[in-house]
Amino acid sequence: MNQAYIYDAVRTPFGRFGGALAGIRPDDLAAQVIQASVSRAPELDPGRIDEVILGNANGAGEENRNVARMATLLAGLPVSIPGTTVNRLCGSSLDAAMIASRQINTGEADLMLVGGVESMSRAPWVLPKNEKPFPAGDQTLASTTLGWRLVNPNMPREWTVSLGEATEQLREKYGITRERQDEFAAKSHEAAARAWDEGRYANLTIAVDGADLARDESIRAGSTVEKLATLKTVFRPVSDSPAGGTVTAGNASPLNDGASAAWLGSEAAAGMLGLAPLARIAGRGAAANEPQFFGYAPVEAANTALKRAGISWGDVGAVELNEAFAAQSLACLDAWDIDPDIVNAWGGAVSIGHPLGASGTRILGTLARRLEATGERWGVAAICIGVGQGLAVVLENINA
Repeated sequence: MNQAYIYDAVRTPFGRFGGALAGIRPDDLAAQVIQASVSRAPELDPGRIDEVILGNANGAGEENRNVARMATLLAGLPVSIPGTTVNRLCGSSLDAAMIASRQINTGEADLMLVGGVESMSRAPWVLPKNEKPFPAGDQTLASTTLGWRLVNPNMPREWTVSLGEATEQLREKYGITRERQDEFAAKSHEAAARAWDEGRYANLTIAVDGADLARDESIRAGSTVEKLATLKTVFRPVSDSPAGGTVTAGNASPLNDGASAAWLGSEAAAGMLGLAPLARIAGRGAAANEPQFFGYAPVEAANTALKRAGISWGDVGAVELNEAFAAQSLACLDAWDIDPDIVNAWGGAVSIGHPLGASGTRILGTLARRLEATGERWGVAAICIGVGQGLAVVLENINA
């Protein structure tokens, strides 16, 4: 079996909802990271790219259903390069990387461009089709930005609660306090701001044409536990009972816009790109549980990926866990029983942002560069996914 390697990764800075990237179409955002990836590969003949696979959670609007194909064409790549779009909600672009790595493992491909994109600002409202002409009643538009919509009435109600309410149920189950959530969120902002100041993202991000955005727009340098403690809860009112609300806008990931991409390839891809490999994809894992406990699904996904890589948590020196909510991240870390200092050392989604389709390759690319910077051998990238799923990938730093 051929080995699959990650050679490079790049992303846009992530814009906040209605912010600096809101005026740019998602297919154009994706085209820009594709063009940047090509420009960073000095020996590349674009015609040798086997396929482009992008993740996207919302194909209902300007993504035009298959944004990978659209963005490939907009980027000016040869029309002979196939493009496919993966939708596993928040895990879409990590799934794209996993799919591409399998094609490389089996020898079906030597060079794959993977990534993802989401413009949550530009996600459309949708109107369900009428079952009969000339309905007498009103029709309601549904937002496609995030979460459930047009829910099948046969779905059990406990499965279809909001993501925030689901997180409240999860933190009740595992005893995660408001104080721990706010501490986690403050640390995320502090780490992200410090990483940008130290230049950690200089080689991981690109300027976006048509936007004035130098760094991730949702980062709030100077966030403290005291400031976060003043924020109102969103999904439940505060009370003295264990059922009181704890999830706020400050300890949850925001709505965002952005795109990411990465080169995956076999050993032969080094010569095709003119780049040295950063890390080997050593293990993959997927898991699922009750939809309302989606935030806990990365636990088993990562455990599975580690088992397939032939290592344990004691071998891992770096973790990139997508911070959908501080509470679900803490539940995962508690289950893994790992040193929190190895997790999201350059910040996480609570501060950086979570444009759904782009987040998977963001954490994968960041993990590869963290392993390069620290010299650690093993790392894990993991992400929770709405409706009760999780994905994880183990990377091995081949230069460690």
